[in-house]
Parts: sequence; C-alpha cells; structure tokens
Amino acid sequence: MISFNKFYQQIAQNRLSHWLNTLPAQLTHWQKHELHGEFKHWQKTLDALPKTSPTDIDLKNSVTVGFEDDISKGEYKRLENLLKKFKPWRKGPYHIHGLHIDTEWRSDFKWDRLVTHISDLENRYVLDIGCGSGYHLWRMRGAGAKFVVGIDPTQLFMMQFNAVQHFVKDDCVNLLPLGVEQLPELKSFDTVFAMGVLYHRRSPIDFLYQLKAQLVEGGELVLETLIVDGDVDTVLVPGERYAKMRNVWFLPSSLAMVAWLERCGFKNVRVVNTDVTAVDEQRKTQWIDTESLKDFLDPQDPSKTIEGYPAPKRAIFIANK
Repeated sequence: MISFNKFYQQIAQNRLSHWLNTLPAQLTHWQKHELHGEFKHWQKTLDALPKTSPTDIDLKNSVTVGFEDDISKGEYKRLENLLKKFKPWRKGPYHIHGLHIDTEWRSDFKWDRLVTHISDLENRYVLDIGCGSGYHLWRMRGAGAKFVVGIDPTQLFMMQFNAVQHFVKDDCVNLLPLGVEQLPELKSFDTVFAMGVLYHRRSPIDFLYQLKAQLVEGGELVLETLIVDGDVDTVLVPGERYAKMRNVWFLPSSLAMVAWLERCGFKNVRVVNTDVTAVDEQRKTQWIDTESLKDFLDPQDPSKTIEGYPAPKRAIFIANK
C-alpha cells in the first residue's frame, strides 16, 4: 500500500509543516473509503516492477531514467508488459531503461513553450495542480526546484507517477491524490502551475482564488487553459460536450482571462504564448486505448470541433500574487 509517511516527515521539517494539521486525516480517509476498484491490481503491478540501478537520470532535458543496457532483455520485456497495464498514459513522454512510453500528449512541447517565460525555479517550492501522471513535476525538479508537489485526484495517474518514481527515487518530488478544493490556504509555494484545469472547473473565479491562496506574497502563477478568440467580454460556455469532453464549462478569450486574473488581485498579468493544439502534440499511440484529438475534430473542417465549436486553442498566462 502506498504510504505518505515519508512525505509527512519531510514537510514536518520545511515550510509546509502547517499542512500536517489537515493532510493526514484527508489521506487516511482516502485510503479507507475512496480507493478505485482497480487499485489493488495496480498496486500489485507496481510492486512487481523490476528493481534497477540506473546509470544516469536526466530530468533537465527530458524524463529519461537509465539505459537499456542497464537491464537484461527479460527485464526490459517485463518492464514493458507491466507499464502497459497502467494504460492509458496521457502525459509524457518517459524513457525508462530504453523503453519509450509514447504518451498521448507530447507534454514536452508545452514545457518548451513556457519554460523560457517563467521565473527561475532554482531552490523554489513548486505546486502543480491537476498534474496528471506528473511529467511536469519531473521537469520542474530538473529545472532546479527544491521541493515539488503535484495534486491530482485520478488514482491511475498517481500509480503512473509512482511507477516512474520507482526508478527515479527522488523524495523531493511528490504526488498526492487530492483536488484543489481540498487544499487549505497554504500560502507557501513560490510557483503554482495550473495547466489544463481551469476549463474543467464550474467556478473559474473561485478556482483562481484557490490558486492564489497557495502562493507566497509575490509568488508566481503559471496558468495554461483553453481560450477562444474575442474581446474582453467573450466567454464560450459550451453545451453538453466540447471536443467530446463533458466537463468543459468556460472558455474565455485571452483578454477575458487577463481581466479575471486582475479581478482576483493578481498583478503583472501577461499572456506569454498562444498556440492551436496540433495533432502531433495530442494523438493516439500504443500507450492509450482511446480516441484522441483527431477524433475530436470535424473531419471536414479541422478548425472546428466535432460539435462545431472552435478547435482547441491554448494560452499560457503568468501573474504574481
């Protein structure tokens, strides 16, 4: 069973110690009452992963752990078979002892778009909200972050993270099975990332205040979200589905998003990147068993979703508390 005791020991000695007032009770409740029906099977798969000694770990330029020569051919095949039991792999890619986990999303593309615009992460405490399997957590650590915490309530993503952690073994990178609404006002992180989350929230303004409550004074918010073209008053509220997703609530224009951030008290708000999501960034691979972006677009007009809305366009916003 996954234990959070080491995490508790770590934060007891750092600026997150006040989180111990609420966190252990939350995670104990989660372990007793909220485990996914497949959790025991995932845990057995995790426990069966081969123990290896990587000759090199690169988190700065990629998420690459060891080389194929570090393990036997039998261990490589076993590794591939076990990690495929955690499909679908959404965010990545990962390279584990020569095994290329070719995830649905090329999350490295997003990282490359934002990394030159954010503050230096050296020695910073970093929080990533809605982090998925944690690909960007590793890149944040590779960029010099002192302590990295990701939260995501999807338990399969947590198992994927722990599969990678099995090989990396870095106690300064952690993922907790929480939603943002379960966070107290920690006011402790130098940088908070929230990428691909805002449009899934029924109340985006409340969400922005929740993000702000996690930052130290002067701390930096890095927010990436779906947007639409338009003026400061333009906000798309889709019907039952957007690009086949049910839980999409608000897609603001860039100008509207800036106005929302400023209304919530953020300073120095700027848009640093706008990009139309391409089919080479989100696509089907052998590591997922579901549809992907190509299936979500109008086959006659890829500038529109299958429902007739503007195709996914994303922007990155940076602001300070």
